Amino acid sequence: MELKERILGLDIGDKRIGVAVSDPFGLFTTGLGVVIRNNDNRAIEEIKNYCKTYNVKKIVAGIPYNMDGTIGVQAKKTMEFMSNFMQEYEVIYKDERLTSFEAEEILKIEKKKYTKNKGLVDIQSACIILQSYLGEQNG
Repeated sequence: MELKERILGLDIGDKRIGVAVSDPFGLFTTGLGVVIRNNDNRAIEEIKNYCKTYNVKKIVAGIPYNMDGTIGVQAKKTMEFMSNFMQEYEVIYKDERLTSFEAEEILKIEKKKYTKNKGLVDIQSACIILQSYLGEQNG
């Protein structure tokens, strides 16, 4: 099995950004943490530090399309935030509709208390977004 470049996955919200990374074989994802988004410059720096630590060249960012598939306000805000990474990294957008719901369901099964720690949902959502992309790549 050949080693691949690791890929970062992001679930971008107004308050928090869930971060996940792929394994060296491009098969699995691991949740890394949450970037608190009270200062975008600091948040961008933290994400770039994750990229350096894991030697990432590609970022998969979840885009919250509207249910009818159109790009709404939140999707535009996400794309605007991701424009800060376009020069240094390959940025890929992935439909993230319903990932928070899916993340909550997984956390319920794992018996993790996510209602008091919303960051767990963000991390799990980042894993789902990235895993979805990896599944497409590995066909």
